[in-house]
Amino acid sequence: QVQLVESGGGLVQAGGSLRLSCASSGRTFSSYPMGWFRQAPGKEREFVAAITWSGGRTFYADSVKGRFTISRDNAKNTVYLQMNSLKPEDTAVYYCAAARSPNGLTSGTSYGAWGQGTQVIVSS
Repeated sequence: QVQLVESGGGLVQAGGSLRLSCASSGRTFSSYPMGWFRQAPGKEREFVAAITWSGGRTFYADSVKGRFTISRDNAKNTVYLQMNSLKPEDTAVYYCAAARSPNGLTSGTSYGAWGQGTQVIVSS
């Protein structure tokens, strides 16, 4: 029903910036709250950021608060994650996802559609 494709990952030095994009197709994009998650090697998937369907409210993990910004452009069917002041511990595969409801957006179980992921590597 919903297809998501992430892009924008790559290799960057600590302190640098990257902007991830998540392009959506299928059902109306603006109907879904959206989130970003990440998974580092040997670790469980963790919540990064989320945004409501209207873009009026955002949520962030404490580890990225003040450094990352999630936004969406419903006209372009795209969600973004601007990542500044990157740290080596930000290294992970980043996934975008569409939520089933506006509740529990910090939990991966609340999301019904996922992208394939994009790799982010931050070197020290």
